[in-house]
Amino acid sequence: QVQLVESGGGSVQAGDSLRLSCTISGGAFSRYAMGWFRQAPGKERRFVAGISWNAIKATYPDSVKGRFTISRDNTNNRLYLQMNALKPEDTAIYYCARDRHQFGLGSRSADFGSWGQGTQVTVSS
Repeated sequence: QVQLVESGGGSVQAGDSLRLSCTISGGAFSRYAMGWFRQAPGKERRFVAGISWNAIKATYPDSVKGRFTISRDNTNNRLYLQMNALKPEDTAIYYCARDRHQFGLGSRSADFGSWGQGTQVTVSS
């Protein structure tokens, strides 16, 4: 069974930056697309970033485009989300996820599964 563990969350003020990390065990990493999702209080889980298995393509919704950057380090089997210029509306639990199939582009939210437990990000105004 695939195990995903997120870290790096915390409480910050608007305009600050955070970098989230995700480690994977119990399953393959380098040949799978990876992604980040978030769930704010009272709302459904939403797609915030995706990266293809070979890191050629990255996908973001308009709400975070230009502020968030997804990257992967295959040497250390880590997934990252760099978050800059944070806003109060970014407050949520952030989850990493792995694509359901090998060699994916990571551009469609429906392709992801195998969620971690999440890490809390709180942004104060």
